[in-house]
Formats: sequence, C-alpha cells, structure tokens
Amino acid sequence: MPKQTGEQLLQEKYNTSRRAVAFYNNQVLDHLNLVMQEFIRNQEMVFISTSDRSGHCDSSFRAGPTGFVRIIGESTVMYPEYRGNGVMASMGNITENPHIGLMFIDFFESKVGLHVNGKAYICENKELETLNLPSEVLIDIESKEDNKAERWIVIEIEEAFIHCSKHIPELEKRNKISDMKNTGGDFFKVKQSKIDSKQNWI
Repeated sequence: MPKQTGEQLLQEKYNTSRRAVAFYNNQVLDHLNLVMQEFIRNQEMVFISTSDRSGHCDSSFRAGPTGFVRIIGESTVMYPEYRGNGVMASMGNITENPHIGLMFIDFFESKVGLHVNGKAYICENKELETLNLPSEVLIDIESKEDNKAERWIVIEIEEAFIHCSKHIPELEKRNKISDMKNTGGDFFKVKQSKIDSKQNWI
C-alpha cells in the first residue's frame, strides 16, 4: 500500500480512509499486468509529469504511432524522445529528480485512464543494447522508428492504477488538417506580447 503522509492526512481529515484502503487493495499494482500492458500498446499518446529537485513541476505531452510506448517487461516501459523545441524541460527535470508520472487516457473506446508512476532515466540510442530488450521490441523499433527517436526515456514502474471513466469525454478521431496560419511556434503571440510590454514601459 502506498505510504504518502499527505494522502493519509487528508484521508483522515475528509473521512475517506476506508475508500482509499479499498482502492489501494483492489486497484493498485507495483507492476503492469497483462491487461494494462495491452492497454498501453493500443495508445497513441501519453501525458507526463516531472519536477526538478526543488519540486517545481512540469507537465508535457508525448505522442506517436500506436504502441510508441514500448513494454520492456511488467516493471519497465520506455518511450522515444523525438526532435522538439530544444528546451529539454522534461528530461532536464529527470536528470535532477527521476520521479515521473505517466497518464494514459483512452478517449475513444473504453474512456478510462491508466496512471503509471515510477523512476525514469535517459537512455541514448547506442545504449539500447544494454537493456536486453525483447527481440520483438527491437524489431518493432527498427521497423517503425526509422531513426526518428533521438533517445529514450526508460521508466522503472513503482505503481500502476486506473483512472475511472466518470469525467473522461468520448472523442472522435478525425483526419488532421493543418492550418498553416496556426502551426507555427508562436501560436500564442508571445513575441508580440513581449514587444507590447516593452513599449508600455517606454
């Protein structure tokens, strides 16, 4: 059972201890069972949470072809890091604080989520052979990644549990149509905001 002082204090304060214990006993694992593994293999996206050594948090989004998060075993998963904006916010946090939270949500069929929490580290492509990856995972990476993955994040799982479907919306997949005016890196007009701010101080 997870032992987190903050959780336990609030469970007592709001009289939810019995419900919480039932949840821990019936819904939380320290690994991925076969159903959880299959769920992850069917996902095209995941939300990730990290923080630096001081606890400053960051949330981010990762996506790829179905199954881009690879199952290494019941206690290990990994996902590719593709070329991005170069800030390295999530990976920077991981170098300071390995704790990571993954949130998989199936918006299209089951409408449930899966929390996966654990400790992460960065694995360069040349280091993949040291992980003793299952042959089917190696074949999958070679056939699908096509050198797009610049490196990998490997997560050693500490807990996995459901996020119920109560407030998860049902979405519909549609073909993505790019609007060239809205695909740039400054969709929120940050540059103009900074210019306006400077002018206001002149």
